[in-house]
Amino acid sequence: MRVKKTEQGKRSFHLGTLKQALCQSSPAAAWTHNHRVQICRRRLSSSARPSSSISSLNVSEVAASPGRTGGHPVSDLLSGGVAGDSTRSIGARLCASRIRPEPPRALDMDAMERELMDKLDDMTSVYDFDPITGNIPATKVEVTVSCRNLLDKDTFSKSDPLCVLYTQGVETKQWREFGRTEVIDNTLNPDFVRKYILDYFFEEKQSLRFDLFHFRYDVDSKSPDLSKHDFLGQMFCTLGEIVGSPASRLEKPLGGIQGKKCGTIILSAEELSNCRDSATMQFCANKLDKKDFFGKSDPFMVFYRSNEDGTFTICHKTEVVKNTLNPVWQPITIPVRALCNGDYDRTIKVEVYDWDRDGGHDFIGDFTTSYRELARGQSQFNVYEVINTKKKMKKKKYVNSGTVTLLSFSVESEFTFLDYIKGGTQINFTVAIDFTASNGNPSQSTSLHYMNPYQLNAYAMALKAVGEIIQDYDSDKMFPALGFGAKLPPDGRVSHEFPLNGNIENPYCNGIEGILEAYHQSLKTVQLYGPTNFAPVVNHVARYAASVQDGSQYFVLLIITDGVISDMAQTKEAIVNGAKLPMSIIIVGVGQAEFDAMVELDGDDIRVSSRGKLAERDIVQFVPFRDYMDRTGNHVLSMARLAKDVLAEIPDQFISYMKSRGIKPNPAPPPYTPPGHTHHHHYTHI
Repeated sequence: MRVKKTEQGKRSFHLGTLKQALCQSSPAAAWTHNHRVQICRRRLSSSARPSSSISSLNVSEVAASPGRTGGHPVSDLLSGGVAGDSTRSIGARLCASRIRPEPPRALDMDAMERELMDKLDDMTSVYDFDPITGNIPATKVEVTVSCRNLLDKDTFSKSDPLCVLYTQGVETKQWREFGRTEVIDNTLNPDFVRKYILDYFFEEKQSLRFDLFHFRYDVDSKSPDLSKHDFLGQMFCTLGEIVGSPASRLEKPLGGIQGKKCGTIILSAEELSNCRDSATMQFCANKLDKKDFFGKSDPFMVFYRSNEDGTFTICHKTEVVKNTLNPVWQPITIPVRALCNGDYDRTIKVEVYDWDRDGGHDFIGDFTTSYRELARGQSQFNVYEVINTKKKMKKKKYVNSGTVTLLSFSVESEFTFLDYIKGGTQINFTVAIDFTASNGNPSQSTSLHYMNPYQLNAYAMALKAVGEIIQDYDSDKMFPALGFGAKLPPDGRVSHEFPLNGNIENPYCNGIEGILEAYHQSLKTVQLYGPTNFAPVVNHVARYAASVQDGSQYFVLLIITDGVISDMAQTKEAIVNGAKLPMSIIIVGVGQAEFDAMVELDGDDIRVSSRGKLAERDIVQFVPFRDYMDRTGNHVLSMARLAKDVLAEIPDQFISYMKSRGIKPNPAPPPYTPPGHTHHHHYTHI
């Protein structure tokens, strides 16, 4: 059944007129209305079609709704690339919850339109969201720069140094200028006042370059062209290298001028403090509107942080309190950076809904506040009227739709991953490589272990991608490297826990290059065999982790494998035991095998259990290597994505262990004052 042309035309005119009126009053309202009109049209026409047509509905329109996607690009929503739902994109889930096909029936277009517009106003776009992923800005780190014994380029006095920071794009590998310090006159030992504030991601390799120049006042001082000034040297490092150094202080020689000693650069990193506060609040409500026909309401609240562009981003959702107009919600804890991004006067919007089983939650009303207001605690300032604007416009005697009261407020500074790293906690990295026969003969190009002289194989690529990031957090850069599933010389015994360098007493390799070298040597000496047993290498790392449970060390095991696991029960038991220890496990699956068992070990959906005992923490992260192979051959970008995905959970797993054991970070050493520090530097801005 299709809508007649005349009916369609009349409806279009009605919606268009309303849209035009809104356009004149407010561009934002026009956008919102336009968005709803599109949904309405789809909804109306869907009622004239069989229910199977739901798949063609406007996912993109719903997904693109401003302030409702939690900050994810629309492309991510459409592809399903957002944490929390592996089977459907958020856009699709929104679509399914908001827009339901109805059985064919006679259409009263205007009545349906009014009903739908009202319903859309009352319905929340609250979906299952992960407040940690995508919504909370990155931890910010402040980097301070000092130099010692710089080259002297000034004829009549000492150099006038300036430091320029460049960051490197993951995809293009091009260096882009990030910022400049001030110029300090007449010194070879500058302590720059202007800091660099960088977003910090544990799971990414964030390459930095520091260039030093002698600022020449005889050229145009406002010129951004650095080639007009004298080059004093440069240094390359990663942000992870700085924060992973003792006391988050890195000292390295400057280079870049052949045959000359250019002095040293000293970098120190400090996590910005407003990133770590968490606010704990408890609310109750009084005399909320009754929304359910047979009972009272089932209220819950949704908190939104306002963005710079006036949109809102969801940051917390309370539990539902059933069948009451006077709910008392459980205390909630929200990171301050999620609530207001450190801006205490930024608007916080709170919406109150009546929960409905079908997902079409009824809007009761909303109110706005700010972190500064909430921080006053329980007082007359923190009793809020819940207002339903639509009701208020319709009813002259409307007062409110109830009140919400803040019962308690407290804030505490939570320890972060960087607090522990700065306090001296070391991340110990161990790699375990699958040497089973299913990988294929290493001398043949079809083998997953084939040593192509022009390109790393999948094992080497995965190892390098993950290892290059983790190595920044291990001071001695010595890593145990193990193999499993091979027959060893001279007697051909099968081993599931052998050192790649052949030294049982000392299985440590020097850096990632050392592991790759030992891996290549092993392929020449061992015979690929089987079966695929994980438990021995998991237990190997667990033995070390069990001996150091004071928070001074944390262990990460990377297992790279091609196949179906043979000792599932034993591995599950090893993981359940390992979850009590300071360790995490990363599994990268290479080749085209089915990896269902690995997904089960990952434990994201169902926590791993053994003999009736659940793992107390989720410590396993699995990814299939094939998902990251770039068809264009851009392995640099695809391996950066792989590392990002497998390492993203490590800081949270690390913190969950420390919290569960009540371990606090060691205090960081006192701030470093470099020798030769002088106070009365003169500087000008550039």
